Amino acid sequence: MSGPLADDFGREVTGVRVSLTDRCNFDCIYCHNEGLGDTRGPMEPGDDEMSTDDVVRFLEVVEGYGVEKVKFTGGEPMLRQDLEEIIRRTPDSMEVSMTTNGTFLPGRAEDLKAAGLDRVNVSQDALDPDDFAEVTKSGAYEQVLEGVRAAVDAGLDPVKLNMVVFTHTAGYVEEMVDHVAENEGLQLQLIEYMPELTGKPEWNIDIQRVHDWLAEQADHIENREMHDRRRYFVGDGTNDPTDASEGGMVEIVDPVENADFCANCGRVRVTHEGYLKGCLNRNDDLKSMGEMSREEIAEAFEQVVAERVPYYGEYLVENDEGEYEFNEKYLGTPSAAD
Repeated sequence: MSGPLADDFGREVTGVRVSLTDRCNFDCIYCHNEGLGDTRGPMEPGDDEMSTDDVVRFLEVVEGYGVEKVKFTGGEPMLRQDLEEIIRRTPDSMEVSMTTNGTFLPGRAEDLKAAGLDRVNVSQDALDPDDFAEVTKSGAYEQVLEGVRAAVDAGLDPVKLNMVVFTHTAGYVEEMVDHVAENEGLQLQLIEYMPELTGKPEWNIDIQRVHDWLAEQADHIENREMHDRRRYFVGDGTNDPTDASEGGMVEIVDPVENADFCANCGRVRVTHEGYLKGCLNRNDDLKSMGEMSREEIAEAFEQVVAERVPYYGEYLVENDEGEYEFNEKYLGTPSAAD
């Protein structure tokens, strides 16, 4: 196995996010579908979804390039009935995680763990059924709670609860922090709302206010090397700062206008149709892997990594007014917004 591939900015690619489908049984109002926009179609499996063999072949190829982690996403990845098989056939050297809305975890969590799933992120934006339904357009609140419990019981802990923070949910942050502090096996990931991908800038809030509030509540704070993220440990003051698996940990993911975040990005994304995507915020860098032969996968992966550019700080640069604008160096390329 060779070492990880690096782009021209020295960023090694050690992880991949693989979308298994754009189908979803929720209709979350903030969804950006891995940066592709709200492209979800019918709930029936489509011919355009990568096959089981395609996904496994991709992972086997990139394992040879030093990729150590894979996160399966969607849409809702658990709508794939072959999910357990895909996980079972994922190379043993890779850490395997998944982001899900949790509704299908009851009854499948133990099988997923047995197949090789290491951990899971569950989207949960509120602790009240009505608030939850407003954001997700779903009445599956109790199923999600049951799914979280099933994941913890199956040993997929710590279960990270993903909460997108914007005008609709900002008022729920405090009770969600208390929730993970009081329930063993849970952590909280507060995700900054990305108006550039969802088209509703009026929903944005100042994420620094959340950082400041958490800093006042935390027993201690640590910095995570990846993206220079801050972790806030809350609870009864006995949390062990050396044990990142402990519950009561709150982490903020704040990529918007964050050049440090982009400078530390080590991921490549794969769309459900088999396109490589070097940057979440761009769709002008999509690269087909053709018929998904090993040679085509390897060639496309090498090219996408070589052409990766930090979105903030390079693709977009800060002007004298402190605002980000398109880098003239890339004026010959289509804008991500086109």
